[in-house]
Amino acid sequence: MSTDANTDGTDEANSATDTEGSDGHCSTPDSDGEVAEEIAIVSFERKLDTAREIVDGIGDAYETVDVIEYHGDVFAEHWGAYDCFVGLMASGIAMRKTAPLLDDKWDDPAIVVVDEELTWAIPITGGHHGANQVAHDLSQLGAVPAMTTASEAAGKQGVESKAKALDAHVVNGDSTVATNLAVLNENLGPVARLDGPRAVLVDDDVTVLKRNGDAGVVLGTGTVAGVEEAQVLDAWESALGDLDLDFDDVDFVATGTRKEGEDGLYAAAQEIGAGVVLFEKETLDDFEGPSPSRSKELIGWPGIAEASAIAGGRDHELAREKERFDDAVTVAVGR
Repeated sequence: MSTDANTDGTDEANSATDTEGSDGHCSTPDSDGEVAEEIAIVSFERKLDTAREIVDGIGDAYETVDVIEYHGDVFAEHWGAYDCFVGLMASGIAMRKTAPLLDDKWDDPAIVVVDEELTWAIPITGGHHGANQVAHDLSQLGAVPAMTTASEAAGKQGVESKAKALDAHVVNGDSTVATNLAVLNENLGPVARLDGPRAVLVDDDVTVLKRNGDAGVVLGTGTVAGVEEAQVLDAWESALGDLDLDFDDVDFVATGTRKEGEDGLYAAAQEIGAGVVLFEKETLDDFEGPSPSRSKELIGWPGIAEASAIAGGRDHELAREKERFDDAVTVAVGR
């Protein structure tokens, strides 16, 4: 990652524009889901110290975080050079200045506004295409992320978020209105995995996700409440080591929806560059693992580690049955 904080931003922006063209497209494919790699913080001069505080706080998570001083045409001048603009300003200013530039949600950069006291982080466009991600990261500095995309507002994982977690991208973006409505109504179910070669005929309300790379293994993971990031990483490393694998071989992390928001688990996944896929109880019931689990008796859930590893695996098989580590993390490996 490079973090060249400045009050001009001209060199960085021109370089990005020369590379990607000036057609208004973001430098990172937005169809990958919640993706933002190159960010510009647009700030009034009196707020530049706060802008640099943001760089110091979240800069390590991104390839580029530039600080650009505000002027009337700043968004138009740099449109297409960044995945996301963080406007350190009133939302009305950002909305009025960017509204004429907006064209297509799959191509437009994401926009987040934040106040000088870092109280609120508000995605105003591109929630599923970087804004929610950046707003969430700004919560590390105390800002409350005000998510308004329907699926996230309801505490559910929209299909763009699923794509990001699966290291995939949405092929047919127009379908996501229907499929995210199904997410809200709890009618979508798990993502179906099809191996080729084969031809698939779909309707307009079927979202097609295409993998960005080769398939790897799935880390099915259950944790105690309040688990620490280091405990999760140690457990994953041990489980993978027994298979002569490492973090580069991981496709994604799978767990149950009841583990959503477990900070240590999510921090560990971010550390290894993997997404987290959440499975509903009904799905895990269909893929219950072979090892006995007390959770079935106590709370009615199958063992999360094995069931999520099997559900997420390409072949719905276990490469390694579950093991409990440090009395805090249970890991199974699926394929």
